[in-house]
Amino acid sequence: MIQEKIQVLWNKKVGPGYYKIGLNCHREYSEANPGQFVMLRICGQIEPLLRRPFSIHRLILQNGQFKGIEILYKVVGKFTKKLSELKKNDLIDMLGPLGKGFSIPKNIKRIFIAAGGIGVAPIVFLASQLKNNNVDISRCSIFLGGRSKDDILCLDDFDQLKMNVELTSDDGSAGSKCLVTHPLEVALAERSPDILYACGPLEMLKSVVVLVQKFAVKCQISVETMMACGMGACMGCAVKRRKESKKYFHACVNGPVFDANQIKL
Repeated sequence: MIQEKIQVLWNKKVGPGYYKIGLNCHREYSEANPGQFVMLRICGQIEPLLRRPFSIHRLILQNGQFKGIEILYKVVGKFTKKLSELKKNDLIDMLGPLGKGFSIPKNIKRIFIAAGGIGVAPIVFLASQLKNNNVDISRCSIFLGGRSKDDILCLDDFDQLKMNVELTSDDGSAGSKCLVTHPLEVALAERSPDILYACGPLEMLKSVVVLVQKFAVKCQISVETMMACGMGACMGCAVKRRKESKKYFHACVNGPVFDANQIKL
């Protein structure tokens, strides 16, 4: 974990309210895992006082050399609005890489991934790591959902990886008009994967956990929660344990990626 002031490489709009920002950071980030995150604060600005958490979207490589990381984010408040206004060479104070990311077991072949809205942010990184681990990515199915077509993100990335993509939207403007967990349940009933990865809003993850228990599938989920420090000091990002004597995990140090059977959402 390192704290540093870094330069913005680019900050581009990729959809209504959605941006990707490239950050020129320390080479330590080349060893980051999908699902890990960073805490950001804009240099020279007092508010907000505390950093904000963002998943690492992908590593930036140029001719095989590490150049930085990219963050995918949605403008939802004052901080992300200010973030969207940053230009090339502006400075950001960044702490990371933080947390526990996704793990990739050996000898997995059939993989399902479920992502809802901005929950897709760490999934592109995960998909690239699966490919780097010699997983046959063509056997990996991703269930991608959003409120509308404007919330369906990173489709080109998954197409380039030749992944099987199942699209859904709440309003039917992209793919099937249903929740993303509907086609996921159908696919699980037909044939369970070796592992399921999921990231998205809380209600989606609750439904995923129900399906995991119903079909007895191994599953890792990335929990979206607000964090104040990112290092376990403030105890603000509590996630309820399912069985253990201690009542809570803390997403910033024990997660944000958890075994679905270990937590109660």
